[in-house]
Amino acid sequence: MKKFIFILLLGVFSLSLTAQDSGFGVGVIIGEPTGVSLKTWLSQKSAVDAGIAWSLTNDWFHIHADYLIHNFDLIDVSKGQLPFYFGFGAKMGIGNDFSFGARVPVGLAYLFDEAPLDVFVEVVPALQLISDIKFDMNGGIGIRYWF
Repeated sequence: MKKFIFILLLGVFSLSLTAQDSGFGVGVIIGEPTGVSLKTWLSQKSAVDAGIAWSLTNDWFHIHADYLIHNFDLIDVSKGQLPFYFGFGAKMGIGNDFSFGARVPVGLAYLFDEAPLDVFVEVVPALQLISDIKFDMNGGIGIRYWF
């Protein structure tokens, strides 16, 4: 189990090393789960998002990683950018038991013109595959600082 977690985190962070010229964001997400949010751009429209958090409803440590596609043309704003995004990913929970499943994040992010910040809101339907098979819902609001 520790080896799997290490490989997952190493994969997420190695993706960020190849795209640092586009930026790397670190912040918080409040919701289900609540914790640290990480994001790095792979291209002008795609990114990898990850979270290391605590699930308040399941009472376990939560890790997720998602591949995201952004549409910057859907909503026009006078300042900054407001992309709609969607994607797919995986999540796992570690507590009294272990869970693993698939995620489908959908959200909006506001990218400020004059500050290295973004704020986002997302809903994430999920399907838990291990230890039980069941539908789950994650989501929250967050803010990230961009380096």
